[in-house]
Amino acid sequence: MDALLPPGFLAPLAPIAVALLALIRPGRRPGLLPRLAEAAALLALFMAVAGLVRLVMQGPVTLALGDGIARLALRLDALSATMALLVAFVGWVVMRYSRSYLDGEAREGAFHGLMLGTLAAVLVLVQSGSLAVLIAGFVAVGAGLRRLLLFYADRAEAQRAAAKFALVWGAGDVLLVLAAGLLWLAFSTTDVARITELAGGGLPLPAQIAVALLVLVAMLKTAAFPLHGWLTEVMEAPTPVSALLHAGIINAGGFLMIRLAGLMQESAGAMAALVMLGGFTALFGAVVMLTQSAVKTALAWSTVAQMGFMLLQCGLGLWALALLHIIAHSMYKAHAFLGSGGAVQAVAAIRRPGPVAVPGLGAVARAFVLALALYLVVAAGFGLIAGPKSAQAVALGAILIFGVAYLVAQGLADAAPRDLTRRTMTASAFAALAYFGFHVVAALLWGPHLPEPPAPGALEWALIVVALLSFALVAVAQALFPLWAHHPAAAGLRVHLANGLYLNAVLDRLIGGFRTTARS
Repeated sequence: MDALLPPGFLAPLAPIAVALLALIRPGRRPGLLPRLAEAAALLALFMAVAGLVRLVMQGPVTLALGDGIARLALRLDALSATMALLVAFVGWVVMRYSRSYLDGEAREGAFHGLMLGTLAAVLVLVQSGSLAVLIAGFVAVGAGLRRLLLFYADRAEAQRAAAKFALVWGAGDVLLVLAAGLLWLAFSTTDVARITELAGGGLPLPAQIAVALLVLVAMLKTAAFPLHGWLTEVMEAPTPVSALLHAGIINAGGFLMIRLAGLMQESAGAMAALVMLGGFTALFGAVVMLTQSAVKTALAWSTVAQMGFMLLQCGLGLWALALLHIIAHSMYKAHAFLGSGGAVQAVAAIRRPGPVAVPGLGAVARAFVLALALYLVVAAGFGLIAGPKSAQAVALGAILIFGVAYLVAQGLADAAPRDLTRRTMTASAFAALAYFGFHVVAALLWGPHLPEPPAPGALEWALIVVALLSFALVAVAQALFPLWAHHPAAAGLRVHLANGLYLNAVLDRLIGGFRTTARS
């Protein structure tokens, strides 16, 4: 059987089987069902690992049924094997956590069934080899997540969040169907690998329109600006749902871009749109996140920012780094949500520190110069060892180092102790080394299977410069914020930012408000 069918393709079967058992025991304390749910997720993880081993031993393989526009295909390659392993691991961790978290809930059995069904849908999605399976995966994931968001269906907030999610996610599904039809008209195939191959010869008009629609799909699926509101309102669902959403499902838009990287990179306009929209979403989400007092809400805005940054990476053609970003963010966000309660208790138990060192304008300027100088030295060293990096990769590293410069500024403040200065400079060096080290690892693992970043033209250089200046300006403003934080205008701005500049309220009004009444 293994010689014919990669084990990874079987990964969704165990979760589906146990999810069906949940139909029999949907209520409180459903016997062995919670343990079976955890075992099913663990078996899916074993299958994903076996699929990765199969890929290393025998290379990529496609399992297809039928032909034409309704072709059903699963594909095992470097991208699908990586994503399946990631999804299965996060799913197993979340299901293990759910076994104790949901113990005694009135609909405990139903929850485990819904979680497993959604997990199986994500596993199918990331292993899709044709547009039909890709669309079916997106639709199934949306249906499962909507039911999970309504787990506490009597809460008006949960009803509103689920309704808004269904609208945004469903709009993405409709656009994806339209894009698939246009790609069929352009290339007479719905096989993803074949479409990517044919796109290298240029994009006919239907394909150009399809690529524009795919950018919109990615923006909708990743909760990008300005349709990000649904992601910040899903906290009414149980914590395992938040973990699965922020650590797995929200990455679907990025996966779509990376899966169709060869197609997307043929459109300079699409790449530019990803850079502009993704970069702005990253800045907007990060700034709003800093104003949030609730842990989970701050994590939600962090996800908005991280997804925007991931789309920025895609727009720059740094596909391998975008995939690495998905993996790192998934691991971090799963841990952050599942451990959020303990984190709150730990912070509350810490004795409040005294006054912090406030850097002046001179300290901030010196910090950015030192951080960038250190970054350039490390970049040059890696260039001699691993070869020159693309302009996009060097620019992205500079954007990352801007965040480190903020820490360096704290160390260079007049009141800062020498130990703090030493630690912040060490952090800056470590960040630069880690960035290029991970870049080398990503290039080795996935670089041969993904397109190289395109040589920047005038448009690309302009976007790189704008991105660098924008992120630098925000980093400088953050470093200098303590100097003007007590000004009345700053207090007002903080209130507006804490509410996301009211864009979510505007969206509510435009789409009907989703006024709901809690059922008694």
